[in-house]
Amino acid sequence: MSATPEPFDALVTHAHETRVLVVGAGIAGLVAALECAKVGMPVTVLEAAGRPGGTIAEAEVGGLRVDVGASCWSTADGDVDALVAELDLAPRAVSPSASATWIAGLGRSGAAAAPVPADSVLGIPANPWAQDVRPFIGLSGAWRAYLDRLRPPLTIGKERNLDRLVRTRMGDAVVDRMVAPLSVGRFGLAPSHVDVAAAAPGLSSALTRTGSLGGAVADLLVDRATGPGIKSLEGGMPRLVDALVDRLVTLGAELVVDARVSGVERGADGRWSVTAESAGGEQVVVAPADVLFVATGQQDAARLLAAHVGASLDDSMTDAARLREIVTLVVDAPDLDSAPRGAEVYAVPGTRRASGLVHQTARWDWLSRAAGPGRHVLSVAFDGSIDDPPHAGLDEAEVAALARDEASALLGVQLEAAAVRGVHRARFTLAPPASAIGHDDATGSVRTAIAGTRGLAAVGSWFAGSGLSRVVADAQSEAERLRRTVLWESPPAA
Repeated sequence: MSATPEPFDALVTHAHETRVLVVGAGIAGLVAALECAKVGMPVTVLEAAGRPGGTIAEAEVGGLRVDVGASCWSTADGDVDALVAELDLAPRAVSPSASATWIAGLGRSGAAAAPVPADSVLGIPANPWAQDVRPFIGLSGAWRAYLDRLRPPLTIGKERNLDRLVRTRMGDAVVDRMVAPLSVGRFGLAPSHVDVAAAAPGLSSALTRTGSLGGAVADLLVDRATGPGIKSLEGGMPRLVDALVDRLVTLGAELVVDARVSGVERGADGRWSVTAESAGGEQVVVAPADVLFVATGQQDAARLLAAHVGASLDDSMTDAARLREIVTLVVDAPDLDSAPRGAEVYAVPGTRRASGLVHQTARWDWLSRAAGPGRHVLSVAFDGSIDDPPHAGLDEAEVAALARDEASALLGVQLEAAAVRGVHRARFTLAPPASAIGHDDATGSVRTAIAGTRGLAAVGSWFAGSGLSRVVADAQSEAERLRRTVLWESPPAA
Protein backbone atom coordinates (compact mmCIF):
# COMPACT_ATOMS: atom_id res chain seq x y z
CA MET A 1 0.00 0.00 0.00
CA SER A 2 1.43 3.40 -1.00
CA ALA A 3 2.26 5.82 1.82
CA THR A 4 1.32 8.71 -0.45
CA PRO A 5 -2.39 9.22 -1.24
CA GLU A 6 -3.14 8.89 -4.93
CA PRO A 7 -4.79 12.36 -5.22
CA PHE A 8 -1.60 13.87 -3.83
CA ASP A 9 0.45 12.07 -6.49
CA ALA A 10 -1.83 13.52 -9.14
CA LEU A 11 -1.50 17.01 -7.68
CA VAL A 12 2.31 16.81 -7.66
CA THR A 13 2.31 15.60 -11.27
CA HIS A 14 -0.09 18.39 -12.23
CA ALA A 15 2.21 20.98 -10.62
CA HIS A 16 5.26 19.62 -12.45
CA GLU A 17 3.38 19.85 -15.75
CA THR A 18 2.05 23.39 -15.22
CA ARG A 19 4.46 25.87 -16.78
CA VAL A 20 4.78 29.38 -15.41
CA LEU A 21 6.09 32.41 -17.28
CA VAL A 22 7.00 35.60 -15.44
CA VAL A 23 7.63 38.80 -17.40
CA GLY A 24 9.80 41.05 -15.27
CA ALA A 25 12.48 40.19 -12.71
CA GLY A 26 11.94 42.98 -10.23
CA ILE A 27 11.21 41.99 -6.65
CA ALA A 28 7.54 41.27 -7.46
CA GLY A 29 8.38 38.98 -10.36
CA LEU A 30 11.07 37.11 -8.42
CA VAL A 31 8.80 36.56 -5.42
CA ALA A 32 5.92 35.34 -7.61
CA ALA A 33 8.35 33.02 -9.40
CA LEU A 34 9.60 31.63 -6.09
CA GLU A 35 6.09 30.95 -4.83
CA CYS A 36 5.42 28.84 -7.93
CA ALA A 37 8.83 27.17 -8.19
CA LYS A 38 8.82 25.93 -4.62
CA VAL A 39 5.72 23.79 -5.24
CA GLY A 40 7.36 22.18 -8.26
CA MET A 41 5.98 24.31 -11.09
CA PRO A 42 8.50 24.87 -13.94
CA VAL A 43 9.21 28.62 -14.07
CA THR A 44 10.83 30.88 -16.65
CA VAL A 45 11.49 34.55 -15.84
CA LEU A 46 12.18 37.09 -18.60
CA GLU A 47 13.81 40.42 -17.79
CA ALA A 48 14.30 43.26 -20.27
CA ALA A 49 17.27 44.75 -18.41
CA GLY A 50 20.68 43.18 -18.10
CA ARG A 51 20.17 42.30 -14.45
CA PRO A 52 17.33 41.26 -12.14
CA GLY A 53 16.12 43.39 -9.23
CA GLY A 54 14.35 46.37 -10.76
CA THR A 55 14.51 49.28 -8.31
CA ILE A 56 16.74 47.25 -6.00
CA ALA A 57 20.14 48.07 -7.45
CA GLU A 58 23.70 48.84 -6.47
CA ALA A 59 26.71 50.52 -8.02
CA GLU A 60 30.31 51.30 -7.16
CA VAL A 61 30.51 54.97 -6.24
CA GLY A 62 33.70 56.50 -4.89
CA GLY A 63 35.14 53.05 -4.24
CA LEU A 64 32.10 51.83 -2.27
CA ARG A 65 29.36 49.37 -3.25
CA VAL A 66 26.18 51.23 -2.34
CA ASP A 67 22.43 50.94 -2.85
CA VAL A 68 21.27 53.29 -5.60
CA GLY A 69 17.59 52.34 -5.42
CA ALA A 70 15.42 50.90 -2.66
CA SER A 71 17.56 50.61 0.47
CA CYS A 72 15.22 49.30 3.19
CA TRP A 73 11.82 47.79 3.96
CA SER A 74 9.00 48.44 6.42
CA THR A 75 8.71 45.90 9.24
CA ALA A 76 5.11 46.85 10.05
CA ASP A 77 3.51 43.79 8.46
CA GLY A 78 6.40 41.33 8.74
CA ASP A 79 6.11 40.09 5.14
CA VAL A 80 9.64 40.98 4.06
CA ASP A 81 11.06 39.79 7.39
CA ALA A 82 9.46 36.39 6.73
CA LEU A 83 10.87 36.28 3.20
CA VAL A 84 14.32 37.23 4.48
CA ALA A 85 14.15 34.40 7.02
CA GLU A 86 12.97 31.93 4.35
CA LEU A 87 16.01 32.84 2.24
CA ASP A 88 18.37 32.35 5.23
CA LEU A 89 19.23 36.06 5.28
CA ALA A 90 17.95 36.84 8.78
CA PRO A 91 21.50 37.06 10.25
CA ARG A 92 22.21 39.87 7.77
CA ALA A 93 19.10 41.91 8.63
CA VAL A 94 20.02 45.18 10.34
CA SER A 95 18.13 48.03 11.98
CA PRO A 96 19.16 51.66 11.41
CA SER A 97 21.58 53.26 13.85
CA ALA A 98 19.95 56.66 13.24
CA SER A 99 16.30 57.16 12.33
CA ALA A 100 15.52 60.81 13.04
CA THR A 101 13.73 62.64 10.23
CA TRP A 102 14.23 66.37 9.72
CA ILE A 103 12.44 68.96 7.61
CA ALA A 104 14.42 71.78 6.01
CA GLY A 105 13.27 75.01 4.42
CA LEU A 106 11.78 76.58 7.56
CA GLY A 107 11.91 80.18 8.69
CA ARG A 108 11.61 83.34 6.65
CA SER A 109 14.88 82.69 4.78
CA GLY A 110 14.16 79.01 4.30
CA ALA A 111 17.52 78.10 5.83
CA ALA A 112 16.31 76.64 9.12
CA ALA A 113 15.56 72.97 9.81
CA ALA A 114 14.11 70.93 12.66
CA PRO A 115 13.41 67.28 13.49
CA VAL A 116 9.88 65.99 12.92
CA PRO A 117 8.09 66.04 16.30
CA ALA A 118 7.94 62.63 17.93
CA ASP A 119 4.27 63.04 18.84
CA SER A 120 2.95 63.30 15.30
CA VAL A 121 1.32 61.13 12.63
CA LEU A 122 1.90 61.92 8.94
CA GLY A 123 3.41 65.17 10.21
CA ILE A 124 0.18 66.12 12.07
CA PRO A 125 1.08 67.16 15.64
CA ALA A 126 -0.79 65.87 18.65
CA ASN A 127 -0.13 69.14 20.50
CA PRO A 128 0.46 72.33 18.48
CA TRP A 129 1.86 74.02 21.60
CA ALA A 130 4.65 71.45 22.02
CA GLN A 131 8.13 72.94 22.01
CA ASP A 132 9.29 70.79 19.07
CA VAL A 133 6.33 71.96 16.94
CA ARG A 134 7.11 75.67 17.36
CA PRO A 135 9.98 75.80 14.78
CA PHE A 136 7.53 74.66 12.11
CA ILE A 137 4.45 76.81 12.66
CA GLY A 138 5.42 79.55 15.09
CA LEU A 139 3.11 81.21 17.59
CA SER A 140 0.45 82.27 15.10
CA GLY A 141 0.40 78.81 13.55
CA ALA A 142 0.03 77.24 17.00
CA TRP A 143 -2.97 79.42 17.75
CA ARG A 144 -4.53 78.52 14.42
CA ALA A 145 -3.91 74.79 14.97
CA TYR A 146 -5.39 75.09 18.48
CA LEU A 147 -8.72 76.04 16.92
CA ASP A 148 -8.97 72.37 16.02
CA ARG A 149 -9.89 71.72 19.64
CA LEU A 150 -12.63 74.36 19.53
CA ARG A 151 -14.22 73.71 16.15
CA PRO A 152 -17.57 71.90 16.11
CA PRO A 153 -17.23 68.27 15.02
CA LEU A 154 -19.63 68.60 12.09
CA THR A 155 -17.62 66.54 9.57
CA ILE A 156 -15.46 64.53 11.91
CA GLY A 157 -14.57 61.12 10.61
CA LYS A 158 -15.84 61.83 7.07
CA GLU A 159 -13.15 63.83 5.31
CA ARG A 160 -10.70 61.51 3.53
CA ASN A 161 -8.61 64.10 1.69
CA LEU A 162 -5.54 64.66 3.89
CA ASP A 163 -4.94 68.22 2.70
CA ARG A 164 -8.54 69.36 3.27
CA LEU A 165 -8.78 67.61 6.63
CA VAL A 166 -5.63 69.10 8.13
CA ARG A 167 -5.97 72.52 6.48
CA THR A 168 -9.56 72.86 7.73
CA ARG A 169 -8.82 71.67 11.24
CA MET A 170 -5.30 73.00 11.90
CA GLY A 171 -4.50 75.55 9.22
CA ASP A 172 -2.10 76.12 6.34
CA ALA A 173 1.16 76.08 8.29
CA VAL A 174 0.69 72.53 9.56
CA VAL A 175 -0.06 71.28 6.05
CA ASP A 176 2.62 73.22 4.19
CA ARG A 177 5.47 72.87 6.70
CA MET A 178 4.84 69.55 8.42
CA VAL A 179 2.58 67.30 6.36
CA ALA A 180 3.55 68.17 2.77
CA PRO A 181 7.34 67.72 3.15
CA LEU A 182 6.85 64.12 4.30
CA SER A 183 4.17 63.26 1.75
CA VAL A 184 6.02 64.77 -1.19
CA GLY A 185 9.48 63.73 -0.04
CA ARG A 186 8.66 60.11 0.67
CA PHE A 187 6.08 59.35 -2.00
CA GLY A 188 6.14 62.19 -4.52
CA LEU A 189 2.50 62.80 -3.60
CA ALA A 190 0.91 66.07 -2.50
CA PRO A 191 -1.32 65.84 0.61
CA SER A 192 -4.33 66.64 -1.57
CA HIS A 193 -3.86 63.24 -3.22
CA VAL A 194 -3.56 61.25 0.01
CA ASP A 195 -6.46 59.19 1.38
CA VAL A 196 -6.51 59.63 5.16
CA ALA A 197 -8.21 56.28 5.78
CA ALA A 198 -5.48 54.41 3.90
CA ALA A 199 -2.51 56.48 5.09
CA ALA A 200 -3.44 56.47 8.78
CA PRO A 201 -5.90 53.66 9.55
CA GLY A 202 -7.93 54.44 12.63
CA LEU A 203 -7.47 58.20 12.47
CA SER A 204 -11.04 58.85 11.33
CA SER A 205 -12.58 56.76 14.10
CA ALA A 206 -10.24 58.40 16.61
CA LEU A 207 -11.51 61.78 15.38
CA THR A 208 -15.03 60.70 16.19
CA ARG A 209 -14.03 59.53 19.67
CA THR A 210 -11.88 62.50 20.65
CA GLY A 211 -13.58 65.37 18.80
CA SER A 212 -10.36 66.89 17.42
CA LEU A 213 -7.58 66.05 15.00
CA GLY A 214 -4.87 66.60 17.60
CA GLY A 215 -6.73 64.35 20.01
CA ALA A 216 -7.04 61.68 17.33
CA VAL A 217 -3.29 61.77 16.69
CA ALA A 218 -2.61 61.43 20.41
CA ASP A 219 -5.01 58.51 20.52
CA LEU A 220 -3.20 56.70 17.70
CA LEU A 221 0.18 57.29 19.32
CA VAL A 222 -0.83 55.26 22.38
CA ASP A 223 -0.67 52.03 20.37
CA ARG A 224 2.10 52.98 17.96
CA ALA A 225 4.96 50.50 17.87
CA THR A 226 8.28 51.78 19.16
CA GLY A 227 11.45 51.65 17.11
CA PRO A 228 12.40 52.84 13.62
CA GLY A 229 10.09 50.44 11.76
CA ILE A 230 12.54 49.71 8.94
CA LYS A 231 15.33 47.24 8.25
CA SER A 232 17.90 46.55 5.58
CA LEU A 233 20.54 43.94 4.83
CA GLU A 234 24.21 44.20 5.67
CA GLY A 235 25.95 44.58 2.34
CA GLY A 236 22.92 46.20 0.73
CA MET A 237 19.46 45.25 -0.51
CA PRO A 238 20.76 43.53 -3.68
CA ARG A 239 21.68 40.61 -1.38
CA LEU A 240 17.93 39.92 -1.29
CA VAL A 241 17.85 39.75 -5.09
CA ASP A 242 20.91 37.49 -5.13
CA ALA A 243 19.28 35.12 -2.63
CA LEU A 244 16.02 35.00 -4.59
CA VAL A 245 17.85 34.23 -7.83
CA ASP A 246 19.99 31.56 -6.15
CA ARG A 247 16.92 29.90 -4.65
CA LEU A 248 15.10 29.97 -7.98
CA VAL A 249 18.06 28.38 -9.77
CA THR A 250 18.27 25.71 -7.07
CA LEU A 251 14.59 24.95 -7.67
CA GLY A 252 15.19 24.58 -11.39
CA ALA A 253 13.77 27.91 -12.57
CA GLU A 254 15.23 29.67 -15.61
CA LEU A 255 16.09 33.39 -15.59
CA VAL A 256 16.71 35.11 -18.93
CA VAL A 257 17.95 38.71 -18.89
CA ASP A 258 18.19 41.13 -21.83
CA ALA A 259 14.89 39.72 -23.09
CA ARG A 260 12.32 42.40 -23.81
CA VAL A 261 8.77 41.13 -24.25
CA SER A 262 6.92 43.04 -26.94
CA GLY A 263 3.70 41.05 -27.07
CA VAL A 264 1.54 38.56 -25.20
CA GLU A 265 -0.86 36.12 -26.86
CA ARG A 266 -3.30 33.55 -25.54
CA GLY A 267 -3.85 30.50 -27.70
CA ALA A 268 -7.03 28.57 -28.36
CA ASP A 269 -5.85 26.03 -25.78
CA GLY A 270 -5.74 28.77 -23.11
CA ARG A 271 -1.94 28.78 -22.88
CA TRP A 272 0.14 31.95 -22.92
CA SER A 273 2.98 32.76 -25.29
CA VAL A 274 5.15 35.84 -25.68
CA THR A 275 7.19 37.58 -28.34
CA ALA A 276 10.57 38.59 -26.95
CA GLU A 277 13.83 39.93 -28.32
CA SER A 278 17.33 40.16 -26.91
CA ALA A 279 19.20 43.44 -26.63
CA GLY A 280 20.83 42.56 -29.96
CA GLY A 281 17.49 42.10 -31.72
CA GLU A 282 17.52 38.31 -31.76
CA GLN A 283 14.32 36.42 -31.04
CA VAL A 284 14.09 34.79 -27.60
CA VAL A 285 12.22 31.51 -27.82
CA VAL A 286 10.12 30.58 -24.78
CA ALA A 287 7.78 27.61 -24.53
CA PRO A 288 4.08 28.45 -24.05
CA ALA A 289 2.96 28.57 -20.43
CA ASP A 290 -0.18 27.75 -18.50
CA VAL A 291 0.33 30.66 -16.12
CA LEU A 292 1.49 34.18 -16.94
CA PHE A 293 2.62 36.81 -14.43
CA VAL A 294 3.12 40.32 -15.80
CA ALA A 295 5.55 41.86 -13.32
CA THR A 296 6.61 44.93 -15.29
CA GLY A 297 6.13 48.61 -14.65
CA GLN A 298 2.82 50.33 -15.22
CA GLN A 299 3.30 51.37 -18.85
CA ASP A 300 4.55 47.98 -20.02
CA ALA A 301 1.76 46.23 -18.12
CA ALA A 302 -0.82 48.37 -19.91
CA ARG A 303 0.80 47.62 -23.27
CA LEU A 304 0.95 43.86 -22.70
CA LEU A 305 -2.37 43.31 -20.96
CA ALA A 306 -4.85 45.79 -22.42
CA ALA A 307 -5.98 43.40 -25.18
CA HIS A 308 -6.66 40.65 -22.64
CA VAL A 309 -8.39 42.44 -19.77
CA GLY A 310 -10.32 45.19 -21.53
CA ALA A 311 -10.51 48.98 -21.31
CA SER A 312 -10.44 49.01 -17.50
CA LEU A 313 -6.66 48.69 -17.61
CA ASP A 314 -6.23 51.72 -19.85
CA ASP A 315 -8.70 53.78 -17.83
CA SER A 316 -6.73 53.26 -14.62
CA MET A 317 -3.45 54.45 -16.11
CA THR A 318 -4.22 57.84 -17.58
CA ASP A 319 -2.16 59.92 -15.14
CA ALA A 320 1.38 60.82 -16.16
CA ALA A 321 3.90 58.68 -14.30
CA ARG A 322 6.09 60.42 -11.75
CA LEU A 323 9.83 60.02 -12.07
CA ARG A 324 12.38 60.16 -9.29
CA GLU A 325 16.08 60.54 -9.90
CA ILE A 326 18.40 59.53 -7.08
CA VAL A 327 21.79 61.20 -7.22
CA THR A 328 24.18 59.32 -4.95
CA LEU A 329 27.14 61.31 -3.65
CA VAL A 330 30.18 59.93 -1.84
CA VAL A 331 31.83 62.84 -0.04
CA ASP A 332 34.66 63.46 2.38
CA ALA A 333 32.97 65.57 5.06
CA PRO A 334 34.03 64.99 8.70
CA ASP A 335 31.39 67.52 9.79
CA LEU A 336 28.78 64.89 8.91
CA ASP A 337 30.22 62.27 11.28
CA SER A 338 27.82 63.40 14.00
CA ALA A 339 24.78 63.07 11.68
CA PRO A 340 23.72 66.67 12.43
CA ARG A 341 20.31 66.23 10.79
CA GLY A 342 19.57 62.59 11.43
CA ALA A 343 19.09 59.94 8.79
CA GLU A 344 16.77 61.71 6.34
CA VAL A 345 15.88 65.30 5.53
CA TYR A 346 12.90 66.48 3.46
CA ALA A 347 12.34 69.94 2.06
CA VAL A 348 9.30 72.13 2.44
CA PRO A 349 7.90 71.97 -1.12
CA GLY A 350 8.98 74.96 -3.18
CA THR A 351 12.02 75.81 -1.06
CA ARG A 352 14.51 73.48 -2.72
CA ARG A 353 14.93 71.72 -6.06
CA ALA A 354 15.53 68.41 -4.28
CA SER A 355 12.59 66.79 -2.51
CA GLY A 356 14.77 65.18 0.12
CA LEU A 357 17.90 63.34 1.10
CA VAL A 358 18.88 60.16 2.94
CA HIS A 359 22.16 60.19 4.86
CA GLN A 360 22.96 56.53 4.24
CA THR A 361 26.14 56.32 6.33
CA ALA A 362 24.30 57.84 9.29
CA ARG A 363 21.49 55.31 8.89
CA TRP A 364 23.49 52.09 8.39
CA ASP A 365 26.46 51.11 10.54
CA TRP A 366 27.78 48.54 8.07
CA LEU A 367 28.06 51.20 5.36
CA SER A 368 29.65 53.68 7.75
CA ARG A 369 32.30 51.10 8.67
CA ALA A 370 32.96 50.37 5.01
CA ALA A 371 33.29 54.06 4.19
CA GLY A 372 35.55 54.90 7.15
CA PRO A 373 35.70 58.07 9.27
CA GLY A 374 34.84 61.29 7.49
CA ARG A 375 33.47 59.68 4.32
CA HIS A 376 29.72 59.71 3.72
CA VAL A 377 27.12 58.42 1.29
CA LEU A 378 24.19 60.73 0.51
CA SER A 379 21.17 59.90 -1.64
CA VAL A 380 19.60 63.10 -3.00
CA ALA A 381 16.14 62.80 -4.59
CA PHE A 382 14.75 64.93 -7.43
CA ASP A 383 11.21 64.53 -8.77
CA GLY A 384 9.65 65.12 -12.15
CA SER A 385 7.45 63.44 -14.73
CA ILE A 386 7.81 61.73 -18.08
CA ASP A 387 6.88 65.01 -19.75
CA ASP A 388 9.22 67.02 -17.52
CA PRO A 389 11.97 64.68 -16.28
CA PRO A 390 14.38 65.71 -13.52
CA HIS A 391 17.49 67.53 -14.75
CA ALA A 392 16.28 67.90 -18.32
CA GLY A 393 19.00 69.79 -20.23
CA LEU A 394 21.70 69.41 -17.53
CA ASP A 395 24.93 67.52 -18.15
CA GLU A 396 26.59 65.16 -15.66
CA ALA A 397 28.78 67.84 -14.09
CA GLU A 398 25.85 70.22 -13.66
CA VAL A 399 23.73 67.51 -12.01
CA ALA A 400 26.57 66.63 -9.64
CA ALA A 401 27.00 70.29 -8.66
CA LEU A 402 23.26 70.71 -8.15
CA ALA A 403 23.05 67.61 -5.95
CA ARG A 404 25.98 68.83 -3.87
CA ASP A 405 24.40 72.26 -3.40
CA GLU A 406 21.07 70.70 -2.43
CA ALA A 407 22.74 68.32 0.02
CA SER A 408 24.62 71.23 1.58
CA ALA A 409 21.39 73.15 2.15
CA LEU A 410 19.42 70.18 3.44
CA LEU A 411 22.15 69.07 5.84
CA GLY A 412 23.28 72.54 6.90
CA VAL A 413 26.92 71.64 6.12
CA GLN A 414 28.76 73.22 3.20
CA LEU A 415 30.09 70.52 0.89
CA GLU A 416 32.85 71.75 -1.37
CA ALA A 417 33.37 70.42 -4.90
CA ALA A 418 36.73 68.96 -3.87
CA ALA A 419 34.99 66.83 -1.22
CA VAL A 420 33.10 64.78 -3.80
CA ARG A 421 34.66 61.35 -4.38
CA GLY A 422 31.97 59.83 -6.57
CA VAL A 423 28.59 60.52 -8.19
CA HIS A 424 25.94 58.15 -9.53
CA ARG A 425 22.53 58.84 -11.13
CA ALA A 426 19.59 56.42 -11.22
CA ARG A 427 16.08 57.21 -12.45
CA PHE A 428 12.97 55.24 -11.48
CA THR A 429 9.25 55.47 -12.07
CA LEU A 430 7.78 56.48 -8.73
CA ALA A 431 4.85 54.19 -7.97
CA PRO A 432 2.05 55.84 -5.97
CA PRO A 433 1.43 54.49 -2.49
CA ALA A 434 -1.71 52.52 -1.73
CA SER A 435 -2.82 55.58 0.24
CA ALA A 436 -3.18 57.63 -2.97
CA ILE A 437 -6.78 58.75 -3.46
CA GLY A 438 -8.48 56.47 -5.95
CA HIS A 439 -5.73 53.83 -5.90
CA ASP A 440 -7.95 50.98 -4.75
CA ASP A 441 -10.74 51.94 -7.15
CA ALA A 442 -8.39 52.09 -10.11
CA THR A 443 -6.56 48.87 -9.36
CA GLY A 444 -9.72 47.10 -8.16
CA SER A 445 -11.31 47.10 -11.59
CA VAL A 446 -8.09 45.81 -13.10
CA ARG A 447 -7.81 43.07 -10.49
CA THR A 448 -11.36 41.96 -11.23
CA ALA A 449 -10.68 41.79 -14.95
CA ILE A 450 -7.42 39.89 -14.45
CA ALA A 451 -8.95 37.47 -11.95
CA GLY A 452 -11.57 36.63 -14.57
CA THR A 453 -8.87 35.59 -17.05
CA ARG A 454 -7.64 32.11 -16.23
CA GLY A 455 -3.91 31.71 -15.68
CA LEU A 456 -3.17 35.45 -15.58
CA ALA A 457 -1.85 37.75 -12.85
CA ALA A 458 -0.22 41.17 -12.64
CA VAL A 459 2.08 42.15 -9.81
CA GLY A 460 4.33 45.09 -9.00
CA SER A 461 4.42 48.39 -7.15
CA TRP A 462 2.05 50.16 -9.57
CA PHE A 463 -0.55 47.59 -8.59
CA ALA A 464 0.23 46.91 -4.93
CA GLY A 465 1.34 50.41 -3.97
CA SER A 466 4.87 51.60 -3.25
CA GLY A 467 6.98 49.95 -0.58
CA LEU A 468 8.78 46.63 -0.58
CA SER A 469 6.50 45.13 2.05
CA ARG A 470 3.34 45.76 0.03
CA VAL A 471 4.93 44.51 -3.19
CA VAL A 472 6.13 41.27 -1.60
CA ALA A 473 2.81 40.57 0.14
CA ASP A 474 0.82 41.24 -3.03
CA ALA A 475 3.06 39.04 -5.19
CA GLN A 476 2.72 36.20 -2.70
CA SER A 477 -1.04 36.63 -2.56
CA GLU A 478 -1.43 36.65 -6.34
CA ALA A 479 0.82 33.59 -6.69
CA GLU A 480 -1.31 31.75 -4.15
CA ARG A 481 -4.48 32.71 -6.02
CA LEU A 482 -3.13 31.36 -9.30
CA ARG A 483 -1.70 28.22 -7.73
CA ARG A 484 -5.09 27.39 -6.27
CA THR A 485 -6.87 28.17 -9.54
CA VAL A 486 -4.70 26.14 -11.88
CA LEU A 487 -3.84 23.25 -9.54
CA TRP A 488 -7.08 22.69 -7.64
CA GLU A 489 -9.93 23.97 -9.77
CA SER A 490 -11.13 22.37 -12.97
CA PRO A 491 -10.63 24.50 -16.10
CA PRO A 492 -13.77 26.22 -17.38
CA ALA A 493 -15.79 24.39 -20.00
CA ALA A 494 -14.96 25.36 -23.56
